[in-house]
Amino acid sequence: MKRVVAMLERNGILKMANVGDCGVRIIRRGQVVFSTSPQEHYFDCPFQLSSEAAGQTFLDATVMTVELMEEDTVVMGSDGLFDNVYDTEILEVVDSCDNVADAAKALANLAHSHSKDSSFDSPYSQEARARGFDVPWWKKFMGMKLTGGKLDDITVIIGQVESSLSS
Repeated sequence: MKRVVAMLERNGILKMANVGDCGVRIIRRGQVVFSTSPQEHYFDCPFQLSSEAAGQTFLDATVMTVELMEEDTVVMGSDGLFDNVYDTEILEVVDSCDNVADAAKALANLAHSHSKDSSFDSPYSQEARARGFDVPWWKKFMGMKLTGGKLDDITVIIGQVESSLSS
């Protein structure tokens, strides 16, 4: 089980704890200003929240705090989102949607589409090649490379920071 847990305090501080390869992006004025990194034992083997005897516990979580500003957009997702959708695409989708619900649906649909596309050069396939995984030498000789999305669970949660009217 991989998890990211977040709590927004009244003072605008977002506190997060993350175990595994779920992630968070904070978008401010059209740019990603904060991004989490996956916790992995090695490529494609993320930390898993379990019992102390079997794996990682809450003590292994990466704990982070970020000060949010009004109109910031918080994108939280499973690795099915971030393995298949580039940050530039996330920015484009969030910017093109009228509300966070539509943006979350659009990102989930895009991630699903990319995950099934064997010719898409996904973030996952780029990372695999960077870590030394690729097609056999004879396919490289023919100009081919490892491409494709990654079939996985896809979860997307998006929120937008608004000021509180009450004191």
